[in-house]
Amino acid sequence: MQPSANPEFLRRAIALATENVETGAGGPFGAVIVRDGRILAEGVNTVTVANDPTAHAEVNAIRAAAKALGAFTLAGCRLYSSCQPCPMCLSAAYWARMDAVYYGASAEDAARAGFDDAFLYDELRKNPAERKLLPATQLLGEEAWASFAAWIASAHKIAY
Repeated sequence: MQPSANPEFLRRAIALATENVETGAGGPFGAVIVRDGRILAEGVNTVTVANDPTAHAEVNAIRAAAKALGAFTLAGCRLYSSCQPCPMCLSAAYWARMDAVYYGASAEDAARAGFDDAFLYDELRKNPAERKLLPATQLLGEEAWASFAAWIASAHKIAY
């Protein structure tokens, strides 16, 4: 059963998003990660100031939370985002093993403000070779398998 949401954490994410715009620090997105009823980490969108296309609020918050815990998994944590996470941020939340995601504005709201990620969902449904913006072609598949073979054989691996 999904834990109940606390609107105060979402209000904090929204406040971070608004403050980020007002200070000129980045885009209108904020996120907080909560564990045991307390904010563990916060993040804002810093794409343009950091010149990092992956520096979305959710990703920044996930990085800060993982650093604070000294762990690569955020099981037991919940993500509160000012806006519905984009495909990258949602994937990051899955990889982090978050327990739940709560958001304020919808993807449609973001699109009205100029942050339309619907095309990403459309592209991801296509065969990699048919993608318009970034066609993908596999090369050296057998050679690349060597990395996975090394992983499988490694006594030092940490499964995630």
